[in-house]
Amino acid sequence: MIPKSFIQDLLNRLDIVDVVERYVPLKKAGANYVACCPFHNEKSPSFTVSQTKQFYHCFGCGAHGTAIGFVMEHAGLGYVESIEELARSVGLDVPHERSAAGDNFQKKVAPDLYEVMQTATRYYREQLKQSQRAIDYLKNRGLSGEIAARFGIGYSPDGWQNLAAAFPDYQSDTLTETGLVITGDEGKRYDRFRDRIMFPIVNVRGQVIGFGGRVLDKGEPKYLNSPETPLFEKGRELYGLFQAQKAIRAGQQVLVVEGYMDVVALAQHGVEYAVATLGTATTPYHVQKLLRLTEHIVFCFDGDKAGQKAAWRALENALPYLQDGKRISFLFLPVEHDPDSFIREFGKDEFEQRVREAMPLSGYLLREISAELNLRTQEGRNQLLQRAKPLLMAITAPATALLLRKEVAALSGVSQEELEALYEIKPVARAARKSFQKVGRAPPSANRLLLQCLIAQPALGAQVSEWHGEGSDAEAVAAVLFMLRENDFALSSPALTQSFQGTAHEKTLAAAEADMLSWGESFDVAAEFAGLLGKLEDGQRREQFQTLQEERAKGSVSSMTEAERKQYLQLLQRG
Repeated sequence: MIPKSFIQDLLNRLDIVDVVERYVPLKKAGANYVACCPFHNEKSPSFTVSQTKQFYHCFGCGAHGTAIGFVMEHAGLGYVESIEELARSVGLDVPHERSAAGDNFQKKVAPDLYEVMQTATRYYREQLKQSQRAIDYLKNRGLSGEIAARFGIGYSPDGWQNLAAAFPDYQSDTLTETGLVITGDEGKRYDRFRDRIMFPIVNVRGQVIGFGGRVLDKGEPKYLNSPETPLFEKGRELYGLFQAQKAIRAGQQVLVVEGYMDVVALAQHGVEYAVATLGTATTPYHVQKLLRLTEHIVFCFDGDKAGQKAAWRALENALPYLQDGKRISFLFLPVEHDPDSFIREFGKDEFEQRVREAMPLSGYLLREISAELNLRTQEGRNQLLQRAKPLLMAITAPATALLLRKEVAALSGVSQEELEALYEIKPVARAARKSFQKVGRAPPSANRLLLQCLIAQPALGAQVSEWHGEGSDAEAVAAVLFMLRENDFALSSPALTQSFQGTAHEKTLAAAEADMLSWGESFDVAAEFAGLLGKLEDGQRREQFQTLQEERAKGSVSSMTEAERKQYLQLLQRG
């Protein structure tokens, strides 16, 4: 757990313009900087970075956040990883606090473990150059030397302790800690990978964190992966992501396949946006990671039973993380083919045509839950409703959930309202009929302006003794004031907004910040805040006065407490 005080200090040291420019070229435009958005395709720039307010906002796709949020979105890193990456850039070491139970304490990875993996990578690559048998194997699979070099492919010779040639201290604990060496029951040590083509697994920073080894001839297991280590957690990593990031962003599409050779073979034929899971099913973390990088995920599986099972598992894990406006599709190749063999036989154009024709998630879901059901019978339609319920209930993306409910309702022969009542889902409110009015932007409410002033100058919150109000803006103001009091009104603007990432108020704060980009340099935040506070206090006094007037009209003044009568007299004097 990273202390909040460290995150605030980090954000205070960073300049978001410098952070964004490491990835995206920016141009000055008035008080802000602009660029074509790195998160969606566009021809004219709608991506804006505010140096004074230290946040970015895209008016096209709505991407919004602080320097930490940008690194998470652009590099596909997790929250902790992004903080560590930014901390390194300003020469800070990230402290970690133990949780209350002490179980979730995250140990800092020793830098020498990365050095060990890099040394092993160099050793395996040198061994590949010396093994004609391994070279011939790769050539027969259609791989060029350039592709082998790009992915750092190597070879582990047959033998029990070959790594002793690369590591003079073969007894070092770092070799077992990284999974390169195994210690047997009697304490004898030996290499984990022997007589295998070696595929380095690289994190998004370009550091080798593990290996996948494939047998050259027949043998079991066909693929052998590094075990879980302080560097490598296979449920969170994807093979080839480091090499594919640029192509994924350019095409806003990623292809998820099952094997290392699939990724490498596809890249050899010019399909450079493929990644592979690491011997595990697609995990929720994989889905979240990829949706931060791209608008469209295509899962590509073999057409056999194992491929169908893997696809359904991917769908189930993806449902809670679906986002309206982003797509997930499924591509099933003929039973006799995997991506490697298909592209070698039919070529890039035919393969990419199959990718374009991939089945949308909605179509795949509906096909599977209605399979082998007779929807002409009541029993079949009933079964469909039962199969669909847990899947539909898992979807949080509003538009996606609504459209799928409509389709399931139609297939089941019930109305959408009946299905929502059956599933105990709160129905989408009917939209009120819009009246014709002049096109124009409504001025921000007093609560929205107050929220913006607090974001711009958090210390102003100390002037508010108590707060109440209704609506999302008023609730966000209350949450911000609570957060500021908890931190003695010492939070900076970026640290304040960062603390609301992932909360119910995140979108409200993002919308408020987006409007702040239109503020001129002469905008007096403190004066605006004072005026707003005065108006809101006047409004509250009027409400109190009206309430007391109503009580008086009912003849209940005599029943007022002494404090209420005193308040009533004060309000009368103020008019």
